Amino acid sequence: MLIRPVGTGERVPGPLLALVGAIVVIELALSAADRGLFGGVDWRRAALVYGAFWEPLLDGRLRPAFALQPYTMFLSHAFLHGGLLHVAMNGVILLSLGKFVAEQTGVWPLMLLLAAAAVGGGVGFGLLAEADAPMIGASGAVFGLLGLWQYWEATARRRMGLTLAPMLQTLAGLVVLNVLIAILVQGALAWQAHLGGFVAGAALGPVMTGFARRHRGG
Repeated sequence: MLIRPVGTGERVPGPLLALVGAIVVIELALSAADRGLFGGVDWRRAALVYGAFWEPLLDGRLRPAFALQPYTMFLSHAFLHGGLLHVAMNGVILLSLGKFVAEQTGVWPLMLLLAAAAVGGGVGFGLLAEADAPMIGASGAVFGLLGLWQYWEATARRRMGLTLAPMLQTLAGLVVLNVLIAILVQGALAWQAHLGGFVAGAALGPVMTGFARRHRGG
């Protein structure tokens, strides 16, 4: 890879740390409630009812719990996860790749990208999935970062006259990884959200490149 998200010694930006922290706190609270440590065992069910992405809401097969739910779920689903391992995986990638992107563009363009990629994940799931089960997780945002990374990689390679073969290998690897994870979790993988987030991140590549130029002062 030409572009590597390596650490520069700078701290994780506060807004990104706060975002990931909020996601982690929500899962910790729900996991604790599941175990009866406080709250109630119905907390997770309530969180899913009000915050998950429900594809049947889009075509009227399910009535919304509140008026704006068919719209808010495009973002709220990213704050919910299926357990501590799920949130840990997404959180680590959000912090590492998010820090890298923030170093290039500034933190607020990064936050806009994450929001757009989460929405893109919802759009991808809504268009491609036919599922009665809820969709949750920040994977759309994670794949948005990957999509932007690959856009920057392709741009750099074209500028230098290099082959795009390594990129194609990376994309193939992502496909294989999704297939393997889907097998391991017995199909409980929202690959549609991954695809939607990736496409959103790549599509915003020119915009994020403009932010990066301004961030560098030229």
